[in-house]
Amino acid sequence: MLEMSVPWWEFIVRGIVVYAFLLVFLRLTGRRQTGQFAPFDLVLLLVLSNAVQNSMNAGDNSLVGGLISAATLLMCHVLLAHVTYRFPKLALLVDGQPKELVWQGRVNEALMRQQLLSPDDLAAALRAGGCRHLHEVESATLEVNGQITVVLRKRDSE
Repeated sequence: MLEMSVPWWEFIVRGIVVYAFLLVFLRLTGRRQTGQFAPFDLVLLLVLSNAVQNSMNAGDNSLVGGLISAATLLMCHVLLAHVTYRFPKLALLVDGQPKELVWQGRVNEALMRQQLLSPDDLAAALRAGGCRHLHEVESATLEVNGQITVVLRKRDSE
């Protein structure tokens, strides 16, 4: 239970490599995967975590090895949060920038295709933002976390 089959430092190196790989991979696959979980997105996340497990622990199932791997992932996450806070340009690289899906009632179809967002995804986000029709939308922004923020046009108060 406490005896490891690989050196402790190997867990750290493996954890850092897997963390970096997944960070880059998830960043390249678009925002939809990180912000709007459909059932198949959740299945992908669960299968992905199982797929990288063995690459992190090198077949070692010891308690200490698991704790070292978990601590490494948590430290990578905390370190990345601190570094991206301190260096905003790096945060842009890691997180990206918000993008306008809708402006003045017009949909950016190219961005929708690029981010793999269907018209149904956009319609659901607009409904959640209190909008029934596209002409009511001042802007709809795809945020860096994958959520869609909707700003409605000002209504005439007569």
